Amino acid sequence: MDRLRAFEVFVTVVNRGSFARAADALETSPANVTRYVNDLEAHLGARLLNRTSRRLSLTEAGETLYSRCKAILEDVAETEGLVSTTSIEPRGRLRINAPVSFGIQHLAPLWPRFMQQYPDVELDITLIDRVVDIVEEGFDLAIRISRAGTVDHAARKLATSTNILCASPEYLKRWGHPETPLDLLGHRCIGYTYAATADLWQLIDKHGKTHAVEVSCQMHTNNGDTARAAALAGHGVIWQPTFLIGEDLRAGRLLRVLPDYRLPDIDVLALYPSRRHVSAKVRAAIDFLADAFSGVPPWDKT
Repeated sequence: MDRLRAFEVFVTVVNRGSFARAADALETSPANVTRYVNDLEAHLGARLLNRTSRRLSLTEAGETLYSRCKAILEDVAETEGLVSTTSIEPRGRLRINAPVSFGIQHLAPLWPRFMQQYPDVELDITLIDRVVDIVEEGFDLAIRISRAGTVDHAARKLATSTNILCASPEYLKRWGHPETPLDLLGHRCIGYTYAATADLWQLIDKHGKTHAVEVSCQMHTNNGDTARAAALAGHGVIWQPTFLIGEDLRAGRLLRVLPDYRLPDIDVLALYPSRRHVSAKVRAAIDFLADAFSGVPPWDKT
């Protein structure tokens, strides 16, 4: 029995959730996948998977082996990659995580061109707004919107986006334009759940002084598009990055509030596990995105 191949088959079965899907991913037959798993169980003298007609689940022994097999396969991939980074063509499955709004607006239009440029790379895109653990959850690359870098992962800055305080013309006509940060106390605001400072909005004046105002929010949301929709409908003041509201500002659907004050900028980062060798497929994706967002990013172009 080819134990390394058996480890690969076993890990793929667990990741894909079925023998049939694992067979498709490995370009082999379900019978061959079943044989590898059966042989591995016989070799180890332990059942690795609980099988029912509807689902698979790991046994205690299976959980232990799965964790070790993933590490072994990563080490093998790293060792192979160290032989030559430049000569290996990007290929294989590439798992990417990105925030929902940014992923839909600015990444989704790019993927067809990436797939045309790298036909041997199989993209697996997951859009979710919570911060994922890219190592524990098995992602090769994560696009992160952040005011700070990371100490746990390697990162490359792809672009910068400006946070803007804004509201619809209809809202401002009804409620008036705030002239100072404290004026926000008399306004309806829409809060972003994942903001580090929650409802304590921090605005910076032209002298660099920070003015913190604890606003009253009529609505909270963990999704920028939802906050944007509420603002467009005239329900309050929001702060959101230009990658989300840039077009609305240019079209006059949203107007800047307190334009003499600014909020901290945010970086668009490409994160990858620092303990792993940067594979050709990951490097290709990072370089591709860095090129797409180079110079003035598309959301800030007039």
